[in-house]
Amino acid sequence: MDWDRFAQQMASMARDLLAQDSVHATLERITHSATELVEGCDAAGILMLHGTTVETLAPTEKLVVDSDQLQERLREGPCFDAARTAEGERVFRIADFTQDQPHWPAYAPQARALGVGSMMGFLLFTEDEELGALNVYSRKPGAFTEASELAGWLLASHAAVAFSSARTQAQMERAVTTRHLIGEAMGILMGAHNLTEEQAFDTLRCFSQENNIKLREVARRVCERGSAS
Repeated sequence: MDWDRFAQQMASMARDLLAQDSVHATLERITHSATELVEGCDAAGILMLHGTTVETLAPTEKLVVDSDQLQERLREGPCFDAARTAEGERVFRIADFTQDQPHWPAYAPQARALGVGSMMGFLLFTEDEELGALNVYSRKPGAFTEASELAGWLLASHAAVAFSSARTQAQMERAVTTRHLIGEAMGILMGAHNLTEEQAFDTLRCFSQENNIKLREVARRVCERGSAS
């Protein structure tokens, strides 16, 4: 591998990730970067684990989705294990699917039937109860080398930072939108029922708590009814 060229590509990719304007765009750039920068990689995707439910994000090919669904159904596989590992090993690798895989005896032969020759899973991030892994696939057995693994690990490290930044930005934007929505709903209640600002907010809050509905949703309903009347 030309490490000087690789270092330049990683630096360019890192800048590119931070320039994306949404979480979705960031994820797509991450997985496409994997196919460009990890030697031997034919396809990539991000596996999100919500409890025992798997979600596939930004897959570059259907093979990625099929593999994730298979791991969810079987509750085993290198990507599934990578996403569940909050501590300890950060990389899971199957070098050759034509060989027996004692760690994943049910998954390996069925993945081979999907056309997977080798694969790696890298822990991407851990936040609250959400776990994720960046997964890379090759149709050829033995496609990934130690250089491939290092490249994947570096990419996952950069991706984790960029993804966290993108999520933080999205959360801030949702918070601003929510505050605006609640303010609009309070204005409607104040005008319709001659309430003070504090009374209008208490009305929204009490309805939210008593009916187990998020405050944002309560405000949205008030706004919709106010615009319809």
